[in-house]
Amino acid sequence: MRKRPDLLVGLTVIVTIVALIASVLWVRQSDPTRRRQRVVARFHDVGNARVGNAAVIRGVRAGRIQSIELADDGAVLVHLSLNRGTQLPSNPVVLLNESSLFGEWQATIMERAALPRDETVQQQISANSGNGEMPGATLPDIAKLTAVAGQIAGDVAAVAGRVEVAFDAAAAIELRSSISNFAALSATLANTVRDHSTDLDTLSTQLRDAVRSLNRTAHTTQLIADRVDSSMTQGELRKLLIDLGSAAVELRSATTTINSMSTQLAGTQTRLDRFLVNGDSVLAKINSGHGSLGRLVNDSSLYVGGDSLVTALRGLVADFRANPRRYLNLKVF
Repeated sequence: MRKRPDLLVGLTVIVTIVALIASVLWVRQSDPTRRRQRVVARFHDVGNARVGNAAVIRGVRAGRIQSIELADDGAVLVHLSLNRGTQLPSNPVVLLNESSLFGEWQATIMERAALPRDETVQQQISANSGNGEMPGATLPDIAKLTAVAGQIAGDVAAVAGRVEVAFDAAAAIELRSSISNFAALSATLANTVRDHSTDLDTLSTQLRDAVRSLNRTAHTTQLIADRVDSSMTQGELRKLLIDLGSAAVELRSATTTINSMSTQLAGTQTRLDRFLVNGDSVLAKINSGHGSLGRLVNDSSLYVGGDSLVTALRGLVADFRANPRRYLNLKVF
């Protein structure tokens, strides 16, 4: 009779031990009957990743993180235990990231070509390559992203405050004046270019005529030379002298025309140089930020403020259309 309670106690202890072992295996999601393969990934920092986090390939759980240890060179080695027969992607890399909003992490194994277009991730992968292990990178968690978003919001608020301070009624008047000055300068430049284009057309026409005269003179000179050769044998020296006189008259006329064109060309060049010098001075002042036009070109705050003013005016017009009685109150007695 006493052996029966001892047997029950022993069975209870054995069942309890088996239940504890099964619970631990279930919590760690381990299967002692399934053989596993192990791979190692190298990281600079693993964030909040812990032993037991899932290892995922193409969205499917393929194993877990078995251990995390520091290497001799300061890197972090993450040992992954994968299901037996799991096919790794070609040129694999490991990306540690949050899998939920509750702080759970996972190790995602993917192809290197499928990495996100993030300069920080690419730098981490490049730094952890070439050591015999799979290169790894860690994405920032929700807390870091929230802090960065708060900083960006603060910067945007500071910029909006500066724009509101910088763009007032005086700035709007100055902007209108700058636009008018720029329009006047554009008109002046257009007129100047139009005038000089006419001078250049006239000059090119005169040069063409001078070249034709020189060609005629050369042709006449060639004829004279031929006649000189023939006159030596046929006695036409008198006629040759007459032709030479005509050629000299044409040559003198051509020389006079060329001198006149040279004088006009020198005057045109002087006016063009003066125009270029004045234009370069105006553009230098604009580029250095002097005057209203210079501030308009170099200072983007006027444009940003003007855009904000236009947005506010559009909102005012829309509100006026929607609620005209708020602004106009007519009473008929």
